Amino acid sequence: MSLVAASAPPALHDSPPKPVVPRAAATRGVVAAVLAAATLLALTSDALPWPASARIAVGVFAFAVIAWTVLRLADTPVALAACLALIALGVTTPEALYASLGDSLIWLLIGAFVIAAVLQQSGLAERWALQAVAGARTAPRLLMRLTWVIAATAFVVPSTSGRAALLLPVFIVLARAVGDVRIVRAMALLFPSVILLSACASLLGAGAHLVAADFMRRLGHPAPSFALWAWWATPFALLSSFAATALISALFLDRDARARPLSLPVPDRSPLSASQRRVVIVTGLTVAAWASAGLHGLDATLVALLGALAITCKPLTGVDMKAALKKVEWNLVLFLAATLVLGETLLRSGAAAALADALLDAVPLQRFGTGGVLMLAILISLLSHVLITSRTARALVLLPTVALPLAAGGLNPALLVFVCVLGSGFCQTLAVSAKPVALFARTEWPPELSQAQTPIDGALLRLALVLLPVMALLLWLFAAFVWPLQGLPLRA
Repeated sequence: MSLVAASAPPALHDSPPKPVVPRAAATRGVVAAVLAAATLLALTSDALPWPASARIAVGVFAFAVIAWTVLRLADTPVALAACLALIALGVTTPEALYASLGDSLIWLLIGAFVIAAVLQQSGLAERWALQAVAGARTAPRLLMRLTWVIAATAFVVPSTSGRAALLLPVFIVLARAVGDVRIVRAMALLFPSVILLSACASLLGAGAHLVAADFMRRLGHPAPSFALWAWWATPFALLSSFAATALISALFLDRDARARPLSLPVPDRSPLSASQRRVVIVTGLTVAAWASAGLHGLDATLVALLGALAITCKPLTGVDMKAALKKVEWNLVLFLAATLVLGETLLRSGAAAALADALLDAVPLQRFGTGGVLMLAILISLLSHVLITSRTARALVLLPTVALPLAAGGLNPALLVFVCVLGSGFCQTLAVSAKPVALFARTEWPPELSQAQTPIDGALLRLALVLLPVMALLLWLFAAFVWPLQGLPLRA
């Protein structure tokens, strides 16, 4: 779990040395070239009864997936390049790209980022987290209390990487106080796991959720509001998070570690400052307004912008808009805008329908039955992170290529979209599978424990192998029995 040691500087040469291409990178390049050539041959075949716009859209989409999965290129540049390619080839227009930057989902994300930035700068999150776990006297109780705290942050902090950055100081403080390698390693697994699994509780928990909501809307289904999404997803988020917590406690804490009494730091219980109280009020009113949109009629985006404007009034909270905007994850904002364009193009060009028809011709869904089709969608979404490391990119790939085609088996398309996007939140198999996992896996422990640090990649894989069937069962039970009772029917 320690940071990789820096290599020694290269020796000086009279002439610059030739760059050495790692064997793995060269292999990925060959595989990518072969897949790209095969895609071109398939899409230019006269036997393919697709319109030109659908062929181009699928081709650009396939090249983007190859760049993400095989070449492991950065998400945002690839998505923007794909949008520019679609514009150049006449499948979409520049106005579509410009309009995506003005989409309500983009401004909802920006507003939420601004609110989260002020909340982080105020120090309230760390203060509340330490207060919440102060009464834990054993490691299992500490892990359980941390799970509640981490899950709660999903409703006020957009993106899992933002929540990881917010909670990392809490991990460091607790690791220093606990002083037990086994418990610290369990916490290093718990923080990213619960961050990822609990994110689905909130519409703002991940950019992938906004892509899913937009996809539902473009398919003609009502896009879920902040409150409706929470109504559907919060029970699943909590159950899956606590299942992960229980497994971490059972797998990585022996009897002595579970019984060992803890001495946690005394939390700061001094009164909040005036600016902190105002941050609490603005944040609370914003979340309450999101949850009660059906009563006052203001949509979530307008509420987010009003909250961002209020919380960055410097005389009120001590933070101005300029400072808060510096904390916005603009990379994610641009990536989400680009994925909205790609998703819209796949639907409007007929590419998504063409892919669905191709899958139906290749796979006889009637033989699977409703339960089998549902489990197929669940397994694909749970395993997709092995190939596609970006959660938003996984949503963009899964929705037109898995959710829409499998809906032809008689299932509700909106339910399959929901299942796929929630399943894609399982992504803690490897340290590179998600940014929160990488952050906690590579963070240095306190000096007194640093000599005992070991990589947690093996522990992550061990946890994932046990958690995978649990996640699959939970998704199947919720899709088959719970969500239909909550107004999201299983069948179309």
